[in-house]
Amino acid sequence: MDPGTGARPTRCGRCRYDQRVRPLADTVVAPITGLNRAAVAVVRLSGPDSWKIASQVFSPWPDPTVPRMATYGRFTSGDDGFVLPFQAGASYTGEDSVEMSVHGSLASVRRLSEACCGLGARPADPGEFTYRAFLNGRIDLTQAEGVRDTVDALTEGQLRQANRLREGALRQSVDEAAALVLAVLAAVEAATDFEEETGPLDRDLALERLGSAQNVLAAASRGAVQSRLVREGITVAITGLPNAGKSSLLNKVAGTDRAIVTPVPGTTRDTVEALVEHSGLVLNLVDTAGLRDTDDPVEALGVRRSLDAVASADIVWYVYDVSAGWSQEDEEAVAPIDRPCLRVANKTDLAEAPTGPDWAVSATTGQGTQRLLDATVEQAMGEESEPGLLNKRHVPLVEAASQALVEAVVTLRTGRPHDLAAVHLQSVLRCFGEITGSVADDSLLDKLFSTFCIGK
Repeated sequence: MDPGTGARPTRCGRCRYDQRVRPLADTVVAPITGLNRAAVAVVRLSGPDSWKIASQVFSPWPDPTVPRMATYGRFTSGDDGFVLPFQAGASYTGEDSVEMSVHGSLASVRRLSEACCGLGARPADPGEFTYRAFLNGRIDLTQAEGVRDTVDALTEGQLRQANRLREGALRQSVDEAAALVLAVLAAVEAATDFEEETGPLDRDLALERLGSAQNVLAAASRGAVQSRLVREGITVAITGLPNAGKSSLLNKVAGTDRAIVTPVPGTTRDTVEALVEHSGLVLNLVDTAGLRDTDDPVEALGVRRSLDAVASADIVWYVYDVSAGWSQEDEEAVAPIDRPCLRVANKTDLAEAPTGPDWAVSATTGQGTQRLLDATVEQAMGEESEPGLLNKRHVPLVEAASQALVEAVVTLRTGRPHDLAAVHLQSVLRCFGEITGSVADDSLLDKLFSTFCIGK
């Protein structure tokens, strides 16, 4: 619901989910357990004719039909299994639906889906079940994003973050801030139009409420960088002089021979990447060409790509050969790096580990690599105990809302006509509406739901 107007989410008029004005009028069907071979699969029917269609493909259909009570029987497709009917208002999509459990062969799922389509259903578009849940007010847009992130989660950290989003944690923060802003906007408009009846605006109370709204937004914004790192992973650029053991370190940490390793300096000519999970996070390790001046045009291109990788990384591992010691070349190579950088003393199996802040490792034995990974996660995540929930779509909207709040506060605090603050407060509420989806255009919905898989 729109915290400002109480309106239901806007139904888009031109995106592919509304072609032929079909979303809520049609009954749709799709497997919700993926399209791969499995022991069990669940096929969902959703829409006004879902119970009717299910009763024609399953026997014995329960009479009377009891929502949320499973019944065992046979399908006209030849398989046996269970049906579980849900009533409108108490289903995932918010409309009548049936979940049909069958054996998970591709043939069984296909035959059952085709049988339903033969009786009037159509295949669901990617994300259409969640889209219907959104249109029917079961979830807001942030929770829909949480559903997608839950399905896509690869690590425990991503799953925890997705679950918080899906359970409405961000929406609750937005609703809390919106209630405060809406109260001030109502007071401003009343004092503007009906001051003789309501009296003058209580600016101190209005400023107190807007300050509280600012605190809510500030709390929601904290950990935004960490939220991105949980969702997208931490990019670690591995750089240093040739033959420092960068590729060997990548292979040891990744547990695979991802990069070519030879004694010949300049072997690595291009970036080589490997994904590693550590502490519930994904680390994208990027091995780069050794930093040095060279007349070889191919190696020179690799060096330029190394510098680009370093510039775009979240964390840099600057690797040097401890058996050769820290050199003036190392000093000159590390000086321009303006990203968070961990100096990694490699080859401690050949020489004594240095004292000081450097991270001592052996790419041969693996000694010290876990401590290096721990330090990398700690450096990237900082002191945030819990990463935030904002994604790339939310961040500019929260920033715009925060700026509009500042302008409203300045207007009220400096004694300007208080009706000018109403414009800024309405801008805040529009930003909130775009976050939750109560104000949503077709392009936004089309872009978001097109990232969903079939069956969600």
